[in-house]
Amino acid sequence: MTRVLQVFARAPVPGQCKTRLAPALGAAGASGLHERLVLRLLGLVTEALPRLGNPRVELWCAPDTTHPFFDMCARRHRLRLRTQHGDDLGHRMYAALDDALGRQCRPVLVGTDCLSITADALAAAFDAIDPSPGLHGASPPASDIVLLPTEDGGYALIGAARHDRSLFDAMQWSTDSVYAQTRLRIDRLGWRLHALPTGWDVDRPEDLDRLRTVAPELLDTPESR
Repeated sequence: MTRVLQVFARAPVPGQCKTRLAPALGAAGASGLHERLVLRLLGLVTEALPRLGNPRVELWCAPDTTHPFFDMCARRHRLRLRTQHGDDLGHRMYAALDDALGRQCRPVLVGTDCLSITADALAAAFDAIDPSPGLHGASPPASDIVLLPTEDGGYALIGAARHDRSLFDAMQWSTDSVYAQTRLRIDRLGWRLHALPTGWDVDRPEDLDRLRTVAPELLDTPESR
């Protein structure tokens, strides 16, 4: 199986990304932080490619791939640009995973605002759904789904050896019940879940103090002061 890392990102247009941070950073400051979070993750991935089994890296862009920032990312990190499709986040994630699984790939899909997504976390996610070949050929996946839950009740990473629309349809996205609802739906399917250690993401103004402690360089710009 070919491993595929699918990175979801919005175009860094002020007023159209990280809007919940705008009261603290301003619209331009919030979009600037979004850019730096995307670049942080792509840099981490580029350095970790051999350790991750050299996955194909795809940047899934919203609303499309035309923003110059995406072109810069593609040139700098030698990745493929794809366009997100779907009426809401769940439909867009399902479509991306469906695309990869339809190509006989093993996808791990991530957002860009979770600093708990590290090389270790990505390696563990891929290994859960795509174990290394053993002496007698490839082993079956240890898990059907892998998730990295976040402290706000959502999740920042999903990897899939299989998928089902029920994991994404009619979900109350951006609420504190997303991870719990998803676990319940996985249980109903009778599938095996591998949960990574709980992480945290940068979504709300109260997350900025923590970000300043662990990664001040991401906020060290005039518009964020």
